[in-house]
This record gives sequence, C-alpha cells and structure tokens, in this order.
Amino acid sequence: MKIFRATAAVAFFVAVMAVSAFAQPRSGQGAGTSPARPTVTPAPTASSTSVNVPDSKVAVIDSSAFADEKQGITRFVSALKKVDAEFQPRKAELQSLQQQIEKAKADLQKAAPVQDPKVTQQQQDKIDQMTKDAQRKAEDAEAAFNKRMQDVLPPLYDDIGKALEAFAKARGINLILDVSKVQGIFPLSDAIDITKAFIADYNSKNPATASLTTPQ
Repeated sequence: MKIFRATAAVAFFVAVMAVSAFAQPRSGQGAGTSPARPTVTPAPTASSTSVNVPDSKVAVIDSSAFADEKQGITRFVSALKKVDAEFQPRKAELQSLQQQIEKAKADLQKAAPVQDPKVTQQQQDKIDQMTKDAQRKAEDAEAAFNKRMQDVLPPLYDDIGKALEAFAKARGINLILDVSKVQGIFPLSDAIDITKAFIADYNSKNPATASLTTPQ
C-alpha cells in the first residue's frame, strides 16, 4: 500500500496595540496666574480581534481494514462471504468454461498441422463462439454480483457509520480522516489511528450473527 506524505505549515500572528497621547503643559504662564492644567487626551480603547478557536481532536481510520477476514469487522466479512457463496455456482461454471476453451485450443494446435483446413476452421469457429459465450456469462455474473452488493452493503455501511459517529463523540473526536480514501495523509503517530479500537468496539456490540434491519 502506498503511503502518501503531506507537509502542513500553520502560522498564527496576533497583534494588539494600545496608543496613548498626552498634551504637554503650556509654557510661559504669567505671575499669579494659576498654572493651566495639562490637557489630557484619553487613550483610545485597545483594539483587538478575538477569535474563538474550537477545541479539536483529530483521528485517522483505515476503512479498508473492515474487510480483513481475520482482523476486520466480523459482520462486514460475514456479509461479503455470504454474497460470495451465492455466486460460487456461477464462478465454478465460468472456470469450467475457461478450462474447456483452453483444452480446445491445445487440441486444435496439435491437430491443425495434420488435418483438413476446413476442419481446423470449424474447430476455431467453435472455440470463438465458446469464448464469446463465456465472456457474456462473465459480464452477466459481474452485473448480478454488483447489484447484489448494492442491496447488501448500504444498510451495513449506514450502521457502521452511525457506530463510528457514536464512537467518536464518546471520545471527544470531531474529525476523522479515512486514510484509504484521502490521499496525502501521513499520520505522525499511531496514537491517532483508531482503526483497531473501533473494529474491536463494533464487533463487541454487533456480532456477525446479529440481524441487521434494512432501511425502508
């Protein structure tokens, strides 16, 4: 897995300045005359800009680890395995077709030099048709698989998302970055990686055997 490095520089500059001006007493006052009081110009109120910077706690997570068969989210892994099992018959059929095509090609390669060219062409046409049929079935299987995933995964994603939000709030985290989806993130400390902690927390509260209600 590639690791993308990012460098960030943040600078804060705050300047607060107060200015006071005092007029000096007038000189040359006559005898017997009360000295004039100095004229005082009040200092302007200090000008400052107050910015409320919210407290923040940032964490990173690697959502690609959710599908890890040994250390991932058990409910997620279970859902993937269930869909995969549903498509095993199609997978086996496609593998069988591929083996038949490979065998037919090998047989033709051996027979072509010593047989009638017309027979060779017929055999080649048959192989071409087998290849087209296999490709069509593979495309159909892929489309069906993707549709099935679209039925199964969204409710699970929604449930995991809500659990992650609750996990973050309980720990004062207000920003989570997914390193598997956002390029340029390079955590400087393992302490901010909550992947394993969240997976363990989710698995403890959501066993793979528990039912998941699909949103209407």
